[in-house]
Amino acid sequence: MSDFEGLDLQAVEDRIDEEDGACNRIVLGVLDGSTPPEEWLEEVASGATLVLNVEGDLNELAAGFARDVRDEGGELMHFRGFLIATPPGVEIDSDRLGD
Repeated sequence: MSDFEGLDLQAVEDRIDEEDGACNRIVLGVLDGSTPPEEWLEEVASGATLVLNVEGDLNELAAGFARDVRDEGGELMHFRGFLIATPPGVEIDSDRLGD
């Protein structure tokens, strides 16, 4: 079973409202240290939502951009092996996950 089979990206894309000026891009990638942290930060700063498959230690791999995303008003969530990073104004709703 692929890691992406349980991820409903169409539902995520449908929730993004272009009328609010929000970016309508979701960037899929692999967080393995091969992409400079500045590139991930630039994507979020441009309004894109990141969905990154984590391959390694999340704390080490996200250290170069996670704090900046939060400081700028974005959100981060680790979910089922993925790091989701949103720009300011895009909320990650985890209410349906339960406790």
